[in-house]
Amino acid sequence: MPEQDITLRKLEIFLGYMETMNISKAAENMKISPVSVHRAIHSLEDNLRCALFTHNGRNLQPCPAAWVMQKHAKEVMDAMERCVYMTREASGYHSPALRLGLLYSLVLKTAPQIVQGLKNRRPELSIEFIMNSNKVLLEALNAGSIDAALISTPDEYNSHLFETWTIFSDSIYLAVPVQDADTLSVPVDLSLLQSKKFIALSEGFATWRGFQQAFRIAGFEPDIALRVHDIFSLMSMVNAGVGYTLIPGRMRGLFRSGIRLLPLQEAFRMEQEISLVFPRSQENHPGLLSLLAECRMYARQLMLENNDVEKAP
Repeated sequence: MPEQDITLRKLEIFLGYMETMNISKAAENMKISPVSVHRAIHSLEDNLRCALFTHNGRNLQPCPAAWVMQKHAKEVMDAMERCVYMTREASGYHSPALRLGLLYSLVLKTAPQIVQGLKNRRPELSIEFIMNSNKVLLEALNAGSIDAALISTPDEYNSHLFETWTIFSDSIYLAVPVQDADTLSVPVDLSLLQSKKFIALSEGFATWRGFQQAFRIAGFEPDIALRVHDIFSLMSMVNAGVGYTLIPGRMRGLFRSGIRLLPLQEAFRMEQEISLVFPRSQENHPGLLSLLAECRMYARQLMLENNDVEKAP
């Protein structure tokens, strides 16, 4: 069908000319050449199989058909604009709220600093925290019930559907009650702790994956006295002397007087990578773009802090 060549862009150019009645002005307003305006109008006439204008010297005088075309073309363009807006609104593009999933361990420092910067950039943005395990947050991303997540970079997920931007990498330590710290040789050999009680996070948490990996290397199944569903309960139980656990270094400030974080021997050392993950289909979402910018700022800040520590005498 020849009508398939009647595009929105050609209608836009046609309407631009009808508003100015001047080829040069229409071209200037739309930042195209006068030749492009002529071509779009002639193409419309060819596809409509009727004349829209008569030539009067260099000017184009609208025929009755052009006025009819203008009325309905405006309706088409307005409808398309509404269509785009409502489609984006349904996906959360225009939403004044941002649903941000994050690990419990990130509420101590990382999330507050990123959100503070985000609110400075976009004060109108309402931010909702949804805290859970890595597994549950990734499922929420897949279901579209959150807009983005600050999580440990997943081992297995559809990287074609999600954009992933790594913020920092965190070392894993052995967390012990302060009274036990001096009884252990540092760096710690996990294989010598078979007689100790341990506390673990439930399956699905990022730290649980590292916990399993470390003890596979150590060559024994740890005696797990208690399983908990959040990292604050985990630290509280260590502080109470219930057992030891493995924990990321970012938890160092919690229960500082009652818990020591001890480095592990080379064989058991591991890193936990923290990333911002969000759907590629939402990569132009204004709120997510601002969030990504703040994550980059935070990553640069951490890099500068680490460099200052390394340079310190």
